Amino acid sequence: MGATSNCLFCRIAAGEAEASIIYQDEFVSAFMDLFPIVPGHLLVIPNLHAAYLGELDEALGARVFSLGRRLGETLRQSTLPAQAIGYYLADGPAAGQVVPHVHLHVIPRFVGDGAAFPLHSKAPIMMERTRLDVQASEIRTALHGQSYSGSD
Repeated sequence: MGATSNCLFCRIAAGEAEASIIYQDEFVSAFMDLFPIVPGHLLVIPNLHAAYLGELDEALGARVFSLGRRLGETLRQSTLPAQAIGYYLADGPAAGQVVPHVHLHVIPRFVGDGAAFPLHSKAPIMMERTRLDVQASEIRTALHGQSYSGSD
């Protein structure tokens, strides 16, 4: 474990790669998925590199899921459509993991959204950075004023 220079998510956590950041502290980061299933689709990662969930200590794994849960509730309060929230973590390539760094998908869902499992059953379309930045801003606005310690 530890940051690797060839890992996109490690570079995002280190501020070396572009991302639409929603939340970041010394342990975890959350940012918009570049290939969203629906608007508001975001990812939560540990800042330390781990390809598999089992490589994380329990406290860090719990922090990833705690922030994911918090952001799921935040999505419901944001201006983005979210009747429900889907959480998805693929643990290895055979499970559909594309980037070999633990990441939890937090996906707003609504009736008729067209999203299906597996997540990338349709060809992924890269979202424009400006649209992702606007969505990240909307979620940050909904998150503003809420304290987060990673243990709630």
